[in-house]
Amino acid sequence: MTKSWLGRVSVLVLLSLIAIFSVLPTFTDVKDDSWLPFKKKVNLGLDLQGGLYMVLGIDFDKVYRDEVLSYAKKSQSTLKEEGIESELGDIVTTDPKDPQVRIDFTDKGKTDIAKAKLKELYGYPLRLVDESDSSATYGIGRDFKKEIEETALSKSIEVIRNRIDEFGVTEPEIVSQGQERIVVQLPGVKDIERAKDLIGKTAKLEFKFVNDTISPVQTGEWMEKAKAAGIEYKKGERFSDYVKKVNDLLKADLPKAHELSFSKTMNKNNEIINLEPYVLESVTSLTGDELQEAFVAIDRENNRPEVSITFKPAGAKIFEEVTGNNIGRRLAIVLDGNVYSAPVLQGRIAGGSARITLGVGDYNTVMTEARDLALVLRAGALPVELVFEEQRVVGPSLGADAIKRAETASVVGALLVFLLVIVVYKMSGVLASITLLINVLFTVACLVGLGATLTLPGIAGIALTVGMAVDGNIIIYERIREELRLGASPKEAVTTGFNKAFWTILDANLTTAVAGLCLLNFGTGPVRGFAVTLLIGIVATIYTSYFVSKIFMEMYISNDQKKTLSI
Repeated sequence: MTKSWLGRVSVLVLLSLIAIFSVLPTFTDVKDDSWLPFKKKVNLGLDLQGGLYMVLGIDFDKVYRDEVLSYAKKSQSTLKEEGIESELGDIVTTDPKDPQVRIDFTDKGKTDIAKAKLKELYGYPLRLVDESDSSATYGIGRDFKKEIEETALSKSIEVIRNRIDEFGVTEPEIVSQGQERIVVQLPGVKDIERAKDLIGKTAKLEFKFVNDTISPVQTGEWMEKAKAAGIEYKKGERFSDYVKKVNDLLKADLPKAHELSFSKTMNKNNEIINLEPYVLESVTSLTGDELQEAFVAIDRENNRPEVSITFKPAGAKIFEEVTGNNIGRRLAIVLDGNVYSAPVLQGRIAGGSARITLGVGDYNTVMTEARDLALVLRAGALPVELVFEEQRVVGPSLGADAIKRAETASVVGALLVFLLVIVVYKMSGVLASITLLINVLFTVACLVGLGATLTLPGIAGIALTVGMAVDGNIIIYERIREELRLGASPKEAVTTGFNKAFWTILDANLTTAVAGLCLLNFGTGPVRGFAVTLLIGIVATIYTSYFVSKIFMEMYISNDQKKTLSI
């Protein structure tokens, strides 16, 4: 044997040992794995281990409304710094895609100056819709609206991924579907409802002042009016939809630039048993965008879990100013439209810290709620409200059945291939079957090492790899047969057969790899799983079909006196 042959054999043995140790945790139930150099198992996809599949639709209407209100508030603050007083009028949502807000200028003599200043500073996010001697109505700028639509999808995917990472799901798949949908696959998730809550929460934290001039009797009458109009919260309905219906109905009754929000009382079954209405200023004094940290703490007085939040330096300064300028007023802490608490400001709050107290329930239930709330606050707020358009729960038993059927199909298919190759090519067919087993071993080991997810289409990709590898051996063996018919010796035939078949094998696999790369880049879900396995299999096929087969054939014909070749 030459040094070159021994070197190639050493590389093959080393790679085979690494591959075997890589796949051992996946295919064997090793109780004590301390001796294993590799402990990672292959990741199973949703169709193999069960889990949650969701299609989430994006509701841009609310974000349009929030953006126009936010910039209207910034405009008001800017004008105040310039010595121009103004008031915000009601927001008009006749066209939900184009909400508009009116700014009334207190000093009519400075109207032109105010409009010019707003055009200079906010001409991009806001567009002037209508104007008079004492007011101007603004909507969202068209270019800014396009920017919102382009960035909302990518930011939503990023926030969802951050939340899921903290939730502890292995190998989630979160991809866009068009411009208004997100597909989420969570393999192995057991607590379906909790996962949905974490994903769907917009987690928009706002601080709004309560209008205490409105008596409880008045709010009670408004609630009766809503009930008489058939507006009542129904289980399963989005709470934000209910709140919007109430505010639309009471728009003429509520004070200007105010809205109705609610604090919810839940029972042990997580059902709403009471709603307490709050009349809040529409404009937000401070949002969770300035949030730095959120964590679970224990209220020492009541021994109850709560969420402590701290703001970034800029947010802490705003919070201190807001609390210091409004001593004696109630400041509501609003999360996703729900009022969590509304404490009276006793003094200026420095340091940028606040607490969110939670609802009723046993200690463990409240602790879980506190952890989830802190999680979504840390992970970031969704820029848009998501709608659950489709949901499928894949049970683990279905995944186990799929694995069993796939195993059966793979074993039967492989045995038929091996039998056919051995019958046609005799001893050379036995060597080809060994290279096929090594091919599959390397493919699965690469899946484990790269942390790729194995799905049912991925198993189909492995089966296709076996077929492609057989094709490579057939090309080589037929070329060797041709050389033998021309009178070449077994050693010469093998050398010529491998040399002349290499480029054919390489070309065939490269063309397939191009198709696989297209599937990987442009496909989604199961298609990508198939593409990943196919590409890994192509690399393994080129190595095993040519280099490994050549090692075995050279070993087989190593005897210089060998006159015949079983092929």
